[in-house]
Amino acid sequence: MKLKNKIAIITGASSDIGADMSKRFVEEGATVVMLGRNLKSLEKARASINGNAVSMACDIMNNSQVLSTIDQVVDQYGKIDILVNNAAKINDAIHFHQMKDSDISDLINTNILGTLNITKAVISKMLDNKSGAIINIGSISSERAIPRVHLAVYSATKAAVSMFTKSIAVEYARKNIRCNCLNLGIINAGMIKPYLEDSQARKVLEERQPLNKIGDPEDVSKAAIFLASDDARWITGTILNIDGGKSASEG
Repeated sequence: MKLKNKIAIITGASSDIGADMSKRFVEEGATVVMLGRNLKSLEKARASINGNAVSMACDIMNNSQVLSTIDQVVDQYGKIDILVNNAAKINDAIHFHQMKDSDISDLINTNILGTLNITKAVISKMLDNKSGAIINIGSISSERAIPRVHLAVYSATKAAVSMFTKSIAVEYARKNIRCNCLNLGIINAGMIKPYLEDSQARKVLEERQPLNKIGDPEDVSKAAIFLASDDARWITGTILNIDGGKSASEG
């Protein structure tokens, strides 16, 4: 077991990727604290996990909630070994000038400020424990603009997450806290799932991928397990693309 006796926090844990990650972390021996704003959704995701997983409602944009939740985790388990910043929002692919100001603020607050809030709270506990692994979930949209897919603000927030990853990695390296980022391509999860139910639409997307297939949540989870484990003890500040080769191609 790669994560035996580790205490892991996963945000956005009721999402397809968050739920799969929670399940697989538990299978690797971790105790997982599943965070999200909707406790009912978290409990539904937790029901499929056979092992040590607990649900805690927490809005990562509410700093007082974050601090209270992190204190609660440490009081209950004594430490935090792993943080996965999976919680995020994405907007409908509309032109930037057509976006509502409230939607822009929501993306920035969730994807950037929310990530900063919980990372700050967790790092203070990792410093006490003299070790830790942080994994941020990013997007290849942070590296390249996709023609006819209008995601300017989302892409900007994920670019911020990439630079935050590198900065935290360097700042806390001497404190034995590692920080890495998984930049995702098209994964069969969330908003893309209904689209992929159309066999023709799926075929078109698959043909655009160098590996000729769409990623699954487990592809993300397995990479996260590696980066969270001691197998990756000399890896920090890395942006790992989980995209079937898409970011390396021209198309």
